[in-house]
Amino acid sequence: MALILITGASTGLGEAAARTLAGEGHAVVVHTRSEDRVPDIGSLHGSVHGDLADMDETLAVAARANAFGRFDAVIHNAGVYRDPGALQVNTVAPYLLTAAMAKPRRLIYLSSGYHLNGSTDLDAIDFNETRVRPGAYEDAKLYETTLAFAVARRWADTVAHVVDPGWVPTRMGGPGAPGDLEAGHRTQEWLATAPDGAIEPRTGGYWHHRAISRSHPAASDPDFQHALLVKLEAHTGVELG
Repeated sequence: MALILITGASTGLGEAAARTLAGEGHAVVVHTRSEDRVPDIGSLHGSVHGDLADMDETLAVAARANAFGRFDAVIHNAGVYRDPGALQVNTVAPYLLTAAMAKPRRLIYLSSGYHLNGSTDLDAIDFNETRVRPGAYEDAKLYETTLAFAVARRWADTVAHVVDPGWVPTRMGGPGAPGDLEAGHRTQEWLATAPDGAIEPRTGGYWHHRAISRSHPAASDPDFQHALLVKLEAHTGVELG
């Protein structure tokens, strides 16, 4: 049995993963924005709450999660699309949770094929932006992918992977999305629970439907990773370690 945290688990892929993993007997802790959004899954191990668009609330989520002990896996599922908080929710929050929580054995970050269109001009990025900016989602997912690869390179004892679930019919994806909803959550479940040695590469993979897929070359560039982490540390006041 694994102890697993899933962020953004009130609906969609997060809820589906929580339901599956809890049904398999794992100790699943869900994160939702507020207590009244916890999904009706009777076998949940627990829940934590907070708005990931707010840095203070995100740090409070990390503290509440740490009270459960060291997680075997954390699935960074929470995300927003065309939203003023795209950078905060999709990049800053995963960074803060990664930095502030006890290092789990495995980290899984949900990205998107749109990250391939993200900008590498970090000087032009304002993590404090409060408007819906064209391209913000693409940028945020590139940076989240980069964060995952940076963690994979820096933390030898923590496995870190990225999942592109595809464009699936969730509340964010919309009812007309052509992707397979079932396949959209199976890869992260597998990465969180597969036996040691069953996943190749062991760490630093970009996955789509349990197969290695192409990621933006900048995400694997140590210099770009360093520049992003410096910017995130300056913005949050929290070092990754």
